[in-house]
Amino acid sequence: MLDFLKQLFSPDAAPKTTDWQPLHRTPAQERTRARWLEQQVYLNWAGPYFKAYHFSKAGITGQQFRVQLLEEAGRQGAVLLYDPSMGPGNFRHFFDLLRDRVQALGYNISAADQRTLHHERYSETVEKYFLKPLPNDCTATGRCNQRYGNVTVDLVRVNDQPGFIRFVSNPYQDTIFTPAHSFDELMAAVLDMPPAPPEVQALVKDYWKD
Repeated sequence: MLDFLKQLFSPDAAPKTTDWQPLHRTPAQERTRARWLEQQVYLNWAGPYFKAYHFSKAGITGQQFRVQLLEEAGRQGAVLLYDPSMGPGNFRHFFDLLRDRVQALGYNISAADQRTLHHERYSETVEKYFLKPLPNDCTATGRCNQRYGNVTVDLVRVNDQPGFIRFVSNPYQDTIFTPAHSFDELMAAVLDMPPAPPEVQALVKDYWKD
């Protein structure tokens, strides 16, 4: 997986095609996700991934849940590596949860797309949400509130198996916008939640399959 990440994030790894298709969930998937949300199954991973992010910043390794940091060209982000204890279904629901949590912070879903690229030795499927801050929220100074800047959430599968979720903020630099809040604050707003109680831990297997 580490070798794959190096290839994926290298400058030469940019896809040469643009065959993006709209990303949709079926009614059955949405009903399942609604139950998943109502039962707060996400508590099994929100807090652990949040802790793993800070462990990664501190250079602490050996934790069950792993997060790799991203920082390039003004963008900051984190890669939430898939852990087999979650199951593909829970990981997909968790990906959609990140979209929902960002949207609740005052964002529009600007794009929801997916595509599959077939490489020589593997296939790579990417599901992507691109979120922008609401354009009509301006401060008393007249500057538009950019919150955390634009936010992108990607789910990457390799050979149809979950690989990781990439969570990135890209602040505007123009002076017509307020200064962006930090990526640390975004991670806290989205993932800082209490641990799952035993009855919620027991629900993981109910949503295991994709």
